[in-house]
Amino acid sequence: MATDVQDATDRSRYEVTVDGELAGFAEYSDLDGARVFTHTEVFDAFEGHGVGSALARGALDDVRRSGRRLVALCPFVAAYIEHHEEDADLVDRALDGRLRARGRPAT
Repeated sequence: MATDVQDATDRSRYEVTVDGELAGFAEYSDLDGARVFTHTEVFDAFEGHGVGSALARGALDDVRRSGRRLVALCPFVAAYIEHHEEDADLVDRALDGRLRARGRPAT
């Protein structure tokens, strides 16, 4: 099973494919120099095979390469970072706090 993660900038999301077939995505918006993750979805046929983790890993690697920071409003990305402490340095804590104080919902 070959997975590939690409930034689909025209759709403001990272897309993961498995053997060339779209398997899921992680939506984002860019704000104040940070990538704000708002929603992640892995299609039913691909759940339980590590596709979500591959998607998160690829997205966070891209954020790191670009020199950006991130905010994980999406519960999946937030949980991934919680379990991969080596990525915690990417989180823009000040922006995260401002967005949560405004009551911006995670989707």
